[in-house]
Amino acid sequence: MVFNDTQVIPSKLNGFLIKNACPIEVLLLRETTDKNHWEVLTKGLSRLKPGMEMEFGNGEVKAILKKRQKDKAILKLKYKGKLESILSRVGKMPLPPYIRRNLSEDKSLSSHDRERYQTVFAKNAGAIAAPTAGLHFTPQLIEELKSHSINIAYLTLHVGVGTFQPIRTENIIEHKMQAEQYYVPEDTLKALVKAKKNAQNIVGIGSTTTRVLESLELRSIKLEGKAGWTNRFIYPGQKFEVINQMLTNFHLPKSTLYLMVCAFAGKKLIEKAYKEAIHKNYRFFSYGDAMLII
Repeated sequence: MVFNDTQVIPSKLNGFLIKNACPIEVLLLRETTDKNHWEVLTKGLSRLKPGMEMEFGNGEVKAILKKRQKDKAILKLKYKGKLESILSRVGKMPLPPYIRRNLSEDKSLSSHDRERYQTVFAKNAGAIAAPTAGLHFTPQLIEELKSHSINIAYLTLHVGVGTFQPIRTENIIEHKMQAEQYYVPEDTLKALVKAKKNAQNIVGIGSTTTRVLESLELRSIKLEGKAGWTNRFIYPGQKFEVINQMLTNFHLPKSTLYLMVCAFAGKKLIEKAYKEAIHKNYRFFSYGDAMLII
């Protein structure tokens, strides 16, 4: 069983524009190649102009808009100390938009969100969303799996906007996934190659893990830690070369995640599973139920 051990960072910042005190909320996506320059998402981007200054977290973070880049903004951040420590104090967890929080709830639930919107094995910070299939696992359950001679391995995919970007093209093949950063340690690669050699089943825990695994060429890969970026888009008609089984949540329609499970299990079986899930009132999406496809 292969898990994604990425860690969600509290990357949502609330603040205001210094010029007119208008409130602004940004979601930090990733640092660019320029130091302290970050790619962010924000509402009302078309109304913002390069050079505008803003402030977040009671002044702990200041920023200037350097440029607009399609549907994103590039901000240059100014702060003292380590950004990771500052975000832990003033940032909010980037919950999906369908999980709503009002001001009174923010005070009572923010600490719970920091704990619950994180897998128990998360350790490599960098994601803006949790690998939600992993949320079903507790330390006790993982130990129980090991006691039944199930090998556990980890890789890292920093979940970004690419995972959740909706398909807007009429022909799905024309959809372009935004690349996300991954890392597969040496011991995981060795375990994968050994499993294939011994005809053992490989179970991808979640769509993010599966996408990384299906981006690897195990037959020719060097058995050393592998880092890179993947924009692999898996849709019906494609073959799975690495995984044999998959654990995954119930996903939004018209999403790349839904197409991936249709590609793996077949559209008819997935439609049947989703109808049963709706009939039996299963929970969908991030904090929802999961299914094991064998």
